[in-house]
Amino acid sequence: MSLITEAAVVESAGGRFVIQPVLLDDLQPHEVLVDIKAAGLCHTDLSVAGGGLPFPLPGVLGHEGAGVVSAVGSAISRVAPGDTVILSFTSCGRCGNCRDGHPAYCDTWLPANLIGGARIDGSSPISRDGKALGGRFFGQSSFARQAVVDERSVVKVETTLPLELLSPLACGVQTGAGAVWNAIRPRPGSSLAVFGAGAVGLSAIMAAALSPAVTIIAVDMVPARLELARELGATHTIHASAVQDVPAEIRQITGGGADAAIEATGNTKVLEQAVFSTAARGQVVAVGAPAFGTTAAVDVNFIMPGRRVQGITLGDSETETLIPAIVALMEAGRFPVEKLISTYKLEDVNLAADDMKAGSAIKPVLVL
Repeated sequence: MSLITEAAVVESAGGRFVIQPVLLDDLQPHEVLVDIKAAGLCHTDLSVAGGGLPFPLPGVLGHEGAGVVSAVGSAISRVAPGDTVILSFTSCGRCGNCRDGHPAYCDTWLPANLIGGARIDGSSPISRDGKALGGRFFGQSSFARQAVVDERSVVKVETTLPLELLSPLACGVQTGAGAVWNAIRPRPGSSLAVFGAGAVGLSAIMAAALSPAVTIIAVDMVPARLELARELGATHTIHASAVQDVPAEIRQITGGGADAAIEATGNTKVLEQAVFSTAARGQVVAVGAPAFGTTAAVDVNFIMPGRRVQGITLGDSETETLIPAIVALMEAGRFPVEKLISTYKLEDVNLAADDMKAGSAIKPVLVL
């Protein structure tokens, strides 16, 4: 049966979020109805709302949901009403990358998560006044009190942790942690530079602190974030605004260049700095999401000595493995995600967005 719920709708590119009633469609066989209890706000949401990334608007965003299953489609057996779930990206489950344990590189990833705004049959699970809205963002569109969610987006967890601490695991936290654990895999004694001490970068630092890496360098322009990076495991910090040559500073700290670098700002000039901060055979992992068509200039002769530049989506994570692992680390007090979070009510979503843009909130989470 269709359901009226309340959602944060973006009317057009550059517009603000507007809280209003929307109609959720009946569940299809492979969908789940979730009562959203918390939803993290991510820079990708802001990029879409600002028009930097294509998505059909008016629409409902939100891709870091957490909540409780309310109902399930006829083909669902993995979860049941009453289960606690974290909502992450969706995937087809059938293509080569999905079968190989890399669903973030699914053949359907772009239309199914970022730019499609609809189910595979072209319908949207969200409408208003009889007209379809852009929905199913990352398989969920969780900036709402209830969401119709694709089954591949649902990760069941068993924990007593507050859901506002869990929702960022869906994207920002697993992106940073996965970049370290799945892509870089630090060797004993290695060095890592992390550019950007936001939610993704700080999650990478927490993950690196649980690895054999010895030198962990945080680079940012906000002193408070650098202090937090130290608290979370960075061995060195660089205030980018106060240093004339960041790559040179990193080369000095590491004795020739970092073994690996993570670019977590989405700024291509910063990506160029990250490349020039690495040693021979060094690895650069780009996790930031600049606007489509953005390019970076790299001296090919500089990368010839074995340097690698790798793009990565959502930490190259297999969600049903990585997310519960991070939950377990949080329960043990070894992955303090709570230090990143500021909470807001759904009706304060624009304040949360403003605070995120201003840098005063690292990871805003809407608590419903």
